[in-house]
Amino acid sequence: MVSCRFQHACVFNFIPLVLWLAVGCAVTAHRNSNAAEADPLSFIGLENGEYRFDTGVLQGLLHAGGRSTGLAPMSDTVTGKVLTKGMGCLSPYRILSAGTQHGIAAWYWPSETRRLPDGAVEVRWAADETYPLELTAVYRWTTANVADVVITAVPRKDLPQFEIFVASYFEGFTEALVYAQDAASGQPKFVPALKSDGVWQVFPRDGALAKLVSDGRWQHPPHPVTWTVRDPLAGPLAIRRHPELGLTALLMSPPDDCFAVYTPYGEDGHGSLYLGLLGHDVKAGQAATGRARLVIARDLNDERAVAAYRDYLQSYKRSEEAK
Repeated sequence: MVSCRFQHACVFNFIPLVLWLAVGCAVTAHRNSNAAEADPLSFIGLENGEYRFDTGVLQGLLHAGGRSTGLAPMSDTVTGKVLTKGMGCLSPYRILSAGTQHGIAAWYWPSETRRLPDGAVEVRWAADETYPLELTAVYRWTTANVADVVITAVPRKDLPQFEIFVASYFEGFTEALVYAQDAASGQPKFVPALKSDGVWQVFPRDGALAKLVSDGRWQHPPHPVTWTVRDPLAGPLAIRRHPELGLTALLMSPPDDCFAVYTPYGEDGHGSLYLGLLGHDVKAGQAATGRARLVIARDLNDERAVAAYRDYLQSYKRSEEAK
């Protein structure tokens, strides 16, 4: 925007320049908008707050039906197979603090959306009596098979041991593994989530944070859950594998942002993975941010999965240093 002071006598002479600048700005904005829409990594706005994406590798919707269900449905462009179920991927689900569950699910909490100039999408939830916080999630395709979300909460009251529980639901991904410190060797490895180890399993960052899971926050209706505590995390990194399609889904977060990875055993019908973001006290008015990344890739072995996680941490570190 251009702003100046003018003498009254000069106003009419200046009108053509103002019009020229306005038209120029409008043309530039139109070109930028067209460029964003032509970018395969940009979300395209539809009606009712929905956004379409087609990266060339994955395609589907964000905020389908105007609901805060993350990326869903999402399909593989090679086979056309739908890869998600239920409430999609990278969707904020439960909002928790010490011994407390705020509401049932953020999926049912009204939200508004807007597309950002670079083609990312911001979802915003306003505070109300049930959810004493403002929440913002920014979704962005980083590459054709990598989606990032940055979630920021600003509470209106102190929230001790605050947690944002982020959900991802997969169709046909029947193997679940979490990058943890193996109980026998103490070495980092992908530990399988087997039925023999419990239906609902949690891998916390350490023993102190494991106590958050049993502080009563998970015992509220309508869906109380009792979690089996497994090995401590080697890093917030988990795998779901689709044996039929040869696809691997990686879910990851920076270590300081995520204190626990949750999952049912691999073959359980939920097909889910969850990240427990934050896990610390947040004061009223204080902004707290957690990040998560989803990677969908073919023929991705354990070694390459760990390499992808290390690359993510390096890029995150560089972005933080650049601030």
